[in-house]
Amino acid sequence: MLIEGGQLLVLSGHVPFDAQGRVPEGLPAQLEQVLRNLDATLRAAGSDFHSVARLTIYVRDYAPAQLAEIRRVRDRWVSAERPPASALIGVASLFHPDVLVEVDALAIVTR
Repeated sequence: MLIEGGQLLVLSGHVPFDAQGRVPEGLPAQLEQVLRNLDATLRAAGSDFHSVARLTIYVRDYAPAQLAEIRRVRDRWVSAERPPASALIGVASLFHPDVLVEVDALAIVTR
């Protein structure tokens, strides 16, 4: 993806805590919360998911059978016509024992 103009927005360490500090149960619910949190950060920067150029999803104890559900959730947030470059990385653990997924991203914000 070639991006001309705009400012680079680095979005690191988005995790599945809701506004009350709770973590939903299950990978799909956690990924949905993470992407909701990422969306809030993008909007605070005056942007949205259309500006995301790179998306990295870290999944604790990833198993290939989870790929379909991960894609189902992710595809509700990213453009099917122009999806960001993406990576899915399985990890042994994340920073909190209840957290199953963490996401970082790069976005290009134009003003």
